[in-house]
Amino acid sequence: WALHLKNVTIALSGHYECSFATYPYGTKATKIQLIVKAEEEQHYLKKIWLNQTLEIPCLEDTTSEDLSTYPLKWLVGDNGRKEELVTKEPSCPAVYRNSSAEYGQRVHLGLNNTLKIFPTKITDDGRVFSCHVMYHPERVWKSSTTVRVYGK
Repeated sequence: WALHLKNVTIALSGHYECSFATYPYGTKATKIQLIVKAEEEQHYLKKIWLNQTLEIPCLEDTTSEDLSTYPLKWLVGDNGRKEELVTKEPSCPAVYRNSSAEYGQRVHLGLNNTLKIFPTKITDDGRVFSCHVMYHPERVWKSSTTVRVYGK
């Protein structure tokens, strides 16, 4: 007795019950909770021209998920050091961490929690921008994008 699932997605997560009638003992049943995990960390590379608008989606492959119901934050990393740029709590406006003179006024949170940086500078080359979405108290989706900036 087995249940075979094909093309498994997060939507199949939930409680499943198997029951069958036996004689003379009656109905037997067992319940199983299925938790389908997505890959929790994804890495991307984004190439952009100098002085253009850089747009980085938070989670590229999660278009069906409504990220507005989860807290998220954008960070930038360089040489092992990470700096928080923007945080967003559900049903609240974004909070910009303008402690960095380098990113202060260049960073904006766009539609679907896309990080927008304008204009791109040569100092952005090699930086890793990461989006962290806390979809469960103990689980975080992470998407990191390494940026390569080119001059004309």
